[in-house]
Amino acid sequence: MAHESSPDDRAESSDLARGVVEALMARTGEASPKPRLHATRRVVELLGDPQRMFGVIHLAGTNGKTSTARMIDSLLRAHGLRVGLMTSPHLHVLNERIVIDGQPISDQALADNWADVEPFITMVDAELVANAEPPLTYFEALTVLTLAAFADAPVDIAVIEAGMGGEWDSTNVVDADVAVLTPIAMDHAEHLGDTIAEIARTKAGIIKPATRVVCAPQSDEAWAEIVVACERDEAPLRVLGRDFHLTSVQPAVGGQVIGVEGIAGEYQNLILPLLGDHQAMNAAVAIAAVESFLGNGENPLDRDLVEEAMALSTSPGRLQILGARPTVIADAAHNPHGAEALTRALMTSFSFDRLICVVGILQEKDVVGIIEALDPVVDHFVVTQSQSDRAISVPYLADIVASIAGPDRVDSRANALEALDRAHELAQEEGGIVITGSITLVAELSRGAGR
Repeated sequence: MAHESSPDDRAESSDLARGVVEALMARTGEASPKPRLHATRRVVELLGDPQRMFGVIHLAGTNGKTSTARMIDSLLRAHGLRVGLMTSPHLHVLNERIVIDGQPISDQALADNWADVEPFITMVDAELVANAEPPLTYFEALTVLTLAAFADAPVDIAVIEAGMGGEWDSTNVVDADVAVLTPIAMDHAEHLGDTIAEIARTKAGIIKPATRVVCAPQSDEAWAEIVVACERDEAPLRVLGRDFHLTSVQPAVGGQVIGVEGIAGEYQNLILPLLGDHQAMNAAVAIAAVESFLGNGENPLDRDLVEEAMALSTSPGRLQILGARPTVIADAAHNPHGAEALTRALMTSFSFDRLICVVGILQEKDVVGIIEALDPVVDHFVVTQSQSDRAISVPYLADIVASIAGPDRVDSRANALEALDRAHELAQEEGGIVITGSITLVAELSRGAGR
């Protein structure tokens, strides 16, 4: 008989989950990854290699990973599989990063799995320190926890988004059945390299011998590195625009209607409740990835199940409409490539008399590139900052924005909610507001947008 949890039960499990978060937060943060794989590999070996207990679709790229991963998850679940989904970062709570069968992991399961893996993490921490290396980082420990939770669930397949890079990213302890490469552009140059080629080489590190590879369109520099990796590992490569195609995109209320000619089948008149041409391309890549996993690209998917899965696709914080009159849109674009995709979507999916942009950006990001990409469609910027300790200060960011947009098109507010209030004043009822620049700002304001 199912046990209905009491308020005391729920409070206890919430406290346990809070303890997990605090233990992870005490470690080196995600902004400072360690270019190594042996630390994570050592822990999972001690745990009996939980990552080998299920199939894997592994995603790397600069933009589009999370949305594509969520669509893949939706497609696989529609076809009757129990799926573990690992994405990052989270909007509100850590549990969002570990999704099992469509639901964020419960506080109790999070705490129970942490209790199982923590002794082994502590053991490897000691080994690392003895060898003059730092202990496992936040993301390395989180990867271990996630893989263990998926094995414990258990899941049939895990859809895993790389955190940063690919080759040395801690998620690369998995050997993927299918590797998905979303668009690769400049980002995290301080960790991944100063050129597209270097970044692509690192991200293509998720390709293993005989892995089936599904790839979004890429620049020539990125493409060359991907081809080399596939040839080296004898990994069959399927590319959007060559081996499968997005055949139609039509705007619709709350999203779009798309047609996809997959690797093995045709899927027309699919309702996709997500905005932007880039989301239509993400959907085509997701379909091809699932075709590659379920039938090695030789058997079409069930057309009705694809239609159902696409219609249920969501991607919080990615061109997400949060309010009306004025329309408030949140998009976590945090690099020029993402900002360019956002700009295209705003031009094709909306028609505002006036568009106000609430923007806050984190350190080490290409501020000029982001603002220059947004500038053609934004009438007025309201500069602010999230509560993240990595947020660029408002005066410094406002100066950069003003140098591009002109001081008469820039306001600033130290408090993010006050910035949103100012945007409402400027947009009035017929205008639009877009919140962008970082996932941390989107997370904070997504709760306040409908006030």
